[in-house]
Amino acid sequence: MRRNLVRLIVLMGVVFFQVQVTTAQRVLTLKQALNTAFENSPDIRKSRIYMEQNKLYLIAQKASLKSKFSLDVTPFTYRKEDSYNEYFSKWNNTENKGSNGSFSILQPIAITDGKLLLRNQFGYQDNKSQASGPYTGYNNSLYLQYDQPIFTYNRIKMELKRNKMNLENATLAYSITMLSKEREVTVAFYAIYQKQMGLKIAREEYENQKVSLDIIASKVEGGLSAKEELFQAQLNLSTSKSSLENRKVELANSMDNFRQLLGISLDEDINVETDIDYRPVIVDLRKAIDNGLSQRMELTQRKIDFNKAKFDLIERQAANEFKGNVKLSVGVMGNDSQFKNIYDKPTKSPEVGITFSIPVFDWGARKARVKAAKLEVTSKQIDMETLKDDIVISIRKVYRNLQNLINQIDIAKQNQKNATLTYEINLERYKNGDLTSMDLDRFQNQLSEKKMKLTNSLIDYKLELLNMRIQSLWDFEHNCSFVPQDLQNNLIEE
Repeated sequence: MRRNLVRLIVLMGVVFFQVQVTTAQRVLTLKQALNTAFENSPDIRKSRIYMEQNKLYLIAQKASLKSKFSLDVTPFTYRKEDSYNEYFSKWNNTENKGSNGSFSILQPIAITDGKLLLRNQFGYQDNKSQASGPYTGYNNSLYLQYDQPIFTYNRIKMELKRNKMNLENATLAYSITMLSKEREVTVAFYAIYQKQMGLKIAREEYENQKVSLDIIASKVEGGLSAKEELFQAQLNLSTSKSSLENRKVELANSMDNFRQLLGISLDEDINVETDIDYRPVIVDLRKAIDNGLSQRMELTQRKIDFNKAKFDLIERQAANEFKGNVKLSVGVMGNDSQFKNIYDKPTKSPEVGITFSIPVFDWGARKARVKAAKLEVTSKQIDMETLKDDIVISIRKVYRNLQNLINQIDIAKQNQKNATLTYEINLERYKNGDLTSMDLDRFQNQLSEKKMKLTNSLIDYKLELLNMRIQSLWDFEHNCSFVPQDLQNNLIEE
């Protein structure tokens, strides 16, 4: 009884383990594979972090344009020193105690690159001096000051534009990385599907060879065929089995590479599932080119590089330049031994000043830097124009490939149909003894080749459609824009 119970437990464990192994396999669609790769890709995660960093830099830059409040407090100071009075030819001992504080509001003016400052300083002091006697009292000064640079560029606006361009560039880089990863995963996904179809075809071929062997074996046994036909059929079966094993190894190796690309465990049992049905898509070449030239992110990046080069030129021109600064200040100051009487006799303190910075001679340093910056602007402009031509050429190539693949698919379908009929006819001839094993093997190989060629043509068409979406940023299958969502969100925020 006890032995039977143990056997039952073991049997249940084996069954449970087999069920777990069977259900552990994960079947991935292309969309699921892409989501997994996007989530686990180090390049995408780093690119997303870089984008978030630049978004925070822009937030910080905008926040710095708002009023800045600051409070400085010195609760207590003490100083004691001896100083020599030349008029009386004697040393005086001075002792000072006090405390003070300062509250200020600074407001940058983005439109003019100026700064408006409101500051209030309050203090208390207790002085003892042999020369002038003791003094104890309070003092307070309140003033409003405005500083305005003149004859120079607006640094606040330029820094704000630079941070916006950095965020846009980082967002573009993130979106380009996403598109690049999508193409990489899609190519690998269809390569797995290709290997699976190759394995399926090899398995069908192997089963056909076994049928052929059975037929020729019965004929040899009945004395209807020569024995060498049996040897040839056995050789064909061995060759087919070897091809089948090779296909299994190729699929297993591709699966490992695919797992690594998705960033999942190399021991996870996965399989791919996709719809490879052929549906021709109408592609408008003019729309593809126009949309590519207006939406391609690499071209926008070149424009950003061009604008940054112009900003660098402005900064080089501003180095050692003639410039000035206007300072306007109005304030009131008061002091008294009694706190309530501080402003009984206030002192007004207006101030107006203008300062000019006049370069004299720098041995040609500024001129050389400006010239180098202008050359950089020209170089970025050339890059931008070259990229436009590259975009047009690449879209035209993909369009031509798509048109050619449509023809190739139609031809491949017809060839597979013909190869299937040819094999079935010659299989009957083989059964009737009108065909040798070598001849039947040739027709079998031809059928396998045509099946694989059709599969490859369908996959190539799918990949070229993806390539057209990436090159033109327009999805002709669904007739909508293909701009990544993260980029759209940032453009909306801007």
